[in-house]
Parts: sequence; C-alpha cells; structure tokens
Amino acid sequence: MSIIRTEIKSAAAGVGVTDTPDGLAKIKRPECAATIWRRQLSPEFQTWIDGLDPMHLPKGRLVLRPTAVRDAVGHLCDIAGMDDTVQRRWLEHDIADLATRFADFMRVPYLRVRLDVISTNACRKFHIDAIHARLICTYRGTGTQYGVPTDGEDPERVFTVATGAPMVMRGTLWPQNPPLGLRHRSPPIAGTGETRLVLVLDPIFDLDEAD
Repeated sequence: MSIIRTEIKSAAAGVGVTDTPDGLAKIKRPECAATIWRRQLSPEFQTWIDGLDPMHLPKGRLVLRPTAVRDAVGHLCDIAGMDDTVQRRWLEHDIADLATRFADFMRVPYLRVRLDVISTNACRKFHIDAIHARLICTYRGTGTQYGVPTDGEDPERVFTVATGAPMVMRGTLWPQNPPLGLRHRSPPIAGTGETRLVLVLDPIFDLDEAD
C-alpha cells in the first residue's frame, strides 16, 4: 500500500480537484464521488495552530443554522481557553465560511458542526458514511485518507488530503446517483504523538433527523 502525502497532483478516479471554494459544488456532477479544494493555509496560521497545547484546541458537536456557526465556534474556543488572536479569528471566519458555502450548495437550513481533537486511531478502517454528504477539513495534523478499494480489500493506493484542504464526499444516502466506490478513513496516528484538529460538517435537511 502506497501513501501519498504530497500536494495534490493527482487524485483517485471520481475525485475532482478545484482551486476555488466554489468548485466544491462539483460534488453534484454525476462522475464525482468527492471534491477537494486545493489550498494551503498560511505559514503563520499553521505555525500557530501546530504550536498550541492540545487542551486549548476547540471541540464540540452542535446542530446550527449556518449564520450561527461563527459565534458558536468562538464560544468553543473560549471554553478551550484559546487566546483571542488574529489566527483564532481567521479560524472562526474560515469555519463559518465553509459552513455557509456547504449549506448553500447542499440547500439545507441546518448543519451538524463537529470539531474533533484526535490523538488516537479514530475510524481507521476505510468506509463510506451513511449520510448524504460530508465536508471534512483538517486544520492541524495529517489530513483524511481516501482511495478506491478492489475486491473488497483496502485500497492499494491511498491518497492523503493536504492539511487545510477541505474535502466534500458523498455518502450512501446521496439521492441522484449511487456511491462511486470511494472510501475514506482517519489516518492511523496512535503512538506518534500527533494531535489533529478536524472540522466535520454534515447537512441537516430536517431537525427531526438530527441526533
């Protein structure tokens, strides 16, 4: 199994790569199982977020209207004891911007917003989520890994999304087209000392379906 951690120069079949945030909406194309916004975070932000004590990284799980995301993330940062800096304000703005864009092209009134602080092997098996779609962005640590399995086995070629690059993936409930075989996982990091900060956004079409 080969692991590709370099910047995106190629991608698995069915994965679209875009240089603009609007390109994430290409997930609606029949041939797309996922789309990735190819971007790099500023060195100043990356140095700051990587240098924080993990206890000061925000974490939580909330169901919100997109317009409420920025204030909610700010509250989670306060709870974590994160200092009010330019970098923190950029993080709050970026999460809110991704939430607004994702909700707009998914045409949903609510989102499940999850910020995870991960230092173990969470979801290390390749899988597809039982949802319509999901946006994942790793702000700190190794990004999400994905590939196309063959004969029911793990993918022979595993791609790693760059840190800071948002990825939108279809789930099994995607209505127009069946899943295209793409699977993903959290990278196995147990024992490495690495701590990841991961944003996960899920569309909520009706509050009755929110758990």
